[in-house]
Amino acid sequence: MRFRNLAAFGAALVVGAICGSLIGPRPALAVAREIIELQRDVTTLLQGQKDLSTQLTQDHTVMRTLLEQSNDTVGKLNGTMSGLQKSVQDVQANSGARLDTMSTQVQGVSDNLEEIKSRLGKLNQQLVDLQNTVQSLDAKISGGSAPAGAVPAASPGAAAVQPAGGATASAGGPPPSADTLYSNGLRDITSGKYDLARTEFEDYLKYYGDTDLASNAQFYLGEIAYTQRQYSQSVSEYDKVLTNYPKSFKLAPARLKKGMALLELGQKTQGIKELREVVKRYPGTEEERRARAKLKELGVAASAAD
Repeated sequence: MRFRNLAAFGAALVVGAICGSLIGPRPALAVAREIIELQRDVTTLLQGQKDLSTQLTQDHTVMRTLLEQSNDTVGKLNGTMSGLQKSVQDVQANSGARLDTMSTQVQGVSDNLEEIKSRLGKLNQQLVDLQNTVQSLDAKISGGSAPAGAVPAASPGAAAVQPAGGATASAGGPPPSADTLYSNGLRDITSGKYDLARTEFEDYLKYYGDTDLASNAQFYLGEIAYTQRQYSQSVSEYDKVLTNYPKSFKLAPARLKKGMALLELGQKTQGIKELREVVKRYPGTEEERRARAKLKELGVAASAAD
């Protein structure tokens, strides 16, 4: 029994020694090694922090430079856009008048060509009549039926031959022919001589107001006034086309330009009404297209029912 107790006590002493060695203070060398490693880690961490700070400073400098450059670029773009916007506004302000002038000139050239074709047709007919007259005279002369010194009568439809120097209708002389007045008016309106063209078209209406081209002359009086920004006068001239020449092929352009002139005068309601009349009365024409474009620009429908 005593031996058993002594063996248990010895075993307890061995276990205690072992545990004491495990939980007791560690050797000084191991502690020093850990401290050195810890200092090394701290130094590495501090160096990393310093490198990171340096990198952040450099990145901040680069970003600030880029931002300044971007601001300068944006400022230059704003200046460029402002200049471009002003140029566009100037072009829009002047394009309407230029387009109207070009339209008038094109109309004049077109009508001038039509007049030239008409005159060529008349000249051709006169040549045919003159040839027939000459052949008739030759036949009479060959047959000996024409007495000496007699003047043969012109055949019906033959061109009248005036004496040299021209006949005078009054003490002040006759007016120029219809063809001359109209052609001169077209020539002068297309070359920008508006005052001279106005006088020629007014003379045409005064002397030849019942001819087929009278409505054209009246229309061009409206065009001259419109081009010279005399919008009230142009409305009056266009109205005469619409009222006095109901079968004229200038009705559509006259109504269109009347609407444009009313808009220039600030009479928006009446101007819109005239443009809608163009859309309604003259579908499929260039005037209808221009009227629709102007109504769209004004932000209104092409018809009152829409």
